[in-house]
Amino acid sequence: MIGARTRLLAWLIVLAGFIAGCTPTVGLDAAATEQPTAAATATAPATETAVAPQQIPTTDAPAPVAVPQPFALNLYQEGDFVPQYTFDWCVAASIQMAHNLVDDTRGGSWTDAGQQGELWEMARAHSSNSFNGANPFGWAQVLTEVGMGPYSVVSVPDYGDALQTAARTMTETGRPVGLVMWSGRHAWVMSGFESVGDPAQFPEFSVTGVRVLDPLYPYGSGQWGPSPEPNSLLTPEQLATQFVVREPRRWSSELPAGYLLVLPQAQG
Repeated sequence: MIGARTRLLAWLIVLAGFIAGCTPTVGLDAAATEQPTAAATATAPATETAVAPQQIPTTDAPAPVAVPQPFALNLYQEGDFVPQYTFDWCVAASIQMAHNLVDDTRGGSWTDAGQQGELWEMARAHSSNSFNGANPFGWAQVLTEVGMGPYSVVSVPDYGDALQTAARTMTETGRPVGLVMWSGRHAWVMSGFESVGDPAQFPEFSVTGVRVLDPLYPYGSGQWGPSPEPNSLLTPEQLATQFVVREPRRWSSELPAGYLLVLPQAQG
């Protein structure tokens, strides 16, 4: 029995050694390779890359197109009108009214008949070939001499262009325009106008009305028609019945035939 136990013990010892030889041994070094170290984790490259925000192209919106609006300019105030005291003194009365239109103090209106006669003599002295009267050149010269100038005489061949020229110049200077009426025989003052579009902003504005002062009011002319009331707003068609092309035979000048304006010039 002892011999059998001894053999059995020996066999068990051999079997245990065989089992131990077949079991793999995992060391510390091998285990370390199975878990990432802190250093390895810190230095690992990122798996996602930052994407720059997409730049949306921008375009400038077109500027809105300006649309001409109704526009008006009127220099007239109550008391500016002066009648001509004789049938010859229309130029002198127009000079007095021009002064009143630009004098905002209202303290020195020119209305005196004696002064009107003196202004007519001054205008006549500066006029030539005018049938012993005062012509537009004398009119412009006196306006300049008495401190309302400079003024000059221009002839515009086209009626619409003449109205635009007068309105544009009034806007630029703030002074009235002289209108040579009745084919060179009479003088009116343009004291204001209405238009579609401000002449200072729209080169192609249209004049829809003209404000006038006729020193012959209330008499008028049997040939040319009645005198409008002071500060009347005439349509271009109404004005055209009396504001016509100057007749060259009336008085000679180097100006071509056209619609004559006694026009304010920009002051230097």
